[in-house]
Amino acid sequence: MRLLLASKSPRRRQLLAELGFPIEIVSVDVDEHLDTPVAAHEVAKHLACRKAAAYPIGQLADDQVLVTADTVVVLDGRVLGKPVSRDEAIAMLRSLSGRSHEVYTGVCLRTTQREQSFIECTTVHFATLTDSEIDYYVDHYRPYDKAGAYGIQEWIGMVGVSRIEGCYYNVMGLPVARLYATLKEITC
Repeated sequence: MRLLLASKSPRRRQLLAELGFPIEIVSVDVDEHLDTPVAAHEVAKHLACRKAAAYPIGQLADDQVLVTADTVVVLDGRVLGKPVSRDEAIAMLRSLSGRSHEVYTGVCLRTTQREQSFIECTTVHFATLTDSEIDYYVDHYRPYDKAGAYGIQEWIGMVGVSRIEGCYYNVMGLPVARLYATLKEITC
């Protein structure tokens, strides 16, 4: 089985490669703006399926599986996407400070014969962060390509995340254990 990963995320590439499958990175350009209302906990799965649908099925070989994913942070029922500015990143981190939130990753797997998708949810509990800690993180790391303006595998995760309930890798952007189980299911 050969995996095609339609993602620009270096974290997803790394995690999928560590599963031991041969992977090829493919490009899928999708408008991630939602034109119809979608429940916050369904947004990531909706976008992952949209990405899979954008890849021409005629380009898939019988031994290939297309993998698409999307991750969102949800706080109080509101989706926090990727920040577009320093001020927005700081505002997001301030809103997460001292609180818990959910991280949803939607994954869609597509073969020439089947398509299967799922959502994984992890609850993340943040300690109270000072303004100087938030400033340090935003100024020394790259929060702009991450939902909710943080990467759990970075400094902020080490000092700011007090605990999680669920899959750690899901917070990084790819729930690898569930992905692996689903790959086995659809290819056997």
